[in-house]
Amino acid sequence: MNLQVLFYAGILLITGLLFGKLAKLAHLPNVTGYLVGGLLIGPSVLGILSENAVSSMGLVSNIALGFIAFSIGNELKFSYFKKVGTGPIVIAVFESMLAVLVVFAATLVYFGIVGQFNLTNIRFALVLAAIAAATAPAATLMVVRQYRAKGPLTNTLMSVVAIDDGTAIMFFGICVAISNALGNVSGNRPIILQILEPLWEIVLSLGIGAAFGLLLTLACKWWTGRGNRISLVTAFVFLTVFLTDRFGGSALLACMALGGLFANLSSKYEEVNGLVYFVTPPIFMMFFVLSGADLKLSVLGAVGLIGLVYVLFRVVGKWLGAWLGSRVTHAEQKISRYLGWTLIPQAGVAIGLSLIASQVLDADMGAKIRAIILTATLVYELVGPLITKTALQKAGEIAAES
Repeated sequence: MNLQVLFYAGILLITGLLFGKLAKLAHLPNVTGYLVGGLLIGPSVLGILSENAVSSMGLVSNIALGFIAFSIGNELKFSYFKKVGTGPIVIAVFESMLAVLVVFAATLVYFGIVGQFNLTNIRFALVLAAIAAATAPAATLMVVRQYRAKGPLTNTLMSVVAIDDGTAIMFFGICVAISNALGNVSGNRPIILQILEPLWEIVLSLGIGAAFGLLLTLACKWWTGRGNRISLVTAFVFLTVFLTDRFGGSALLACMALGGLFANLSSKYEEVNGLVYFVTPPIFMMFFVLSGADLKLSVLGAVGLIGLVYVLFRVVGKWLGAWLGSRVTHAEQKISRYLGWTLIPQAGVAIGLSLIASQVLDADMGAKIRAIILTATLVYELVGPLITKTALQKAGEIAAES
């Protein structure tokens, strides 16, 4: 029996504990410490964990993202939306759409300035911009949990990052379909079918999550012990992640639907969510240290100025979209002022979309997009949690010193 994976898990946890403590002493979010610690022990720096070791722990990431999505889904209560209306949905659409439009425009301007404005690079700009819509909910959730953030901004943020995954998939599908049409690589398939594909992915994912959410609600009436209920949640998260992966859906969306339906149908959701809160820290810690180990410093020199354009203008688009959406929905001033800054983190979904992008464009351009997204992930994941913490502090929803 090969127990090497236990060694890797132990290294991840010890690294997380040490660097989490250092981050706390430096008044930084714990997740920043986990990421930095992972980067140091990973292949890019010390090499304590090899690339093979990192890839062998991929199951940890899938499990962690499933529980993260379940916890975020628990925030999607109908009673909340009944009170605040469709504001978070409108804001999510605006911040995703503006991120795409701003990055697309900025990339086209870049190509115009360097004299490379042509159809090939227009397609490149479309696909790259499409990925800008995606936001990583994991780091956001960890910051909110660590500092026990509460208030209108936090509530809106949790709803927006939950909805964001769906809007990102939609905009990506539309942009890729247009890029295919421009490049005449869509064959005989009408463009409308290509646009509808991501909608099917969303419906499939929500359907799987909703079905398991209903089953979890019913099962919690039969099994009442705390140990039984956490076992039920674990089982349904595992099954949801497996089935969505098997049928080509989004595990994040499905697990959010699982948590959302459970929160709205079960009177025991707060108790169960509390149990999840206490049993998942080791999984989340390993996930973020592993994410840090997977960051590659080598990509920094490969992206050039266009990578900087993406990194900067995606933030501009996210902030502008969140501000505009907040103004349209008449949200509180602190939401319009600070929400955009909390939407900077970008990781797993964006990297997954970049892999799909490499299948749409030629090999060289696909590799360039992947390098840009990996570089952006490195930057966003390291600075994003600190910016999120600062924004929530300025909004008065966490203590000045925590």
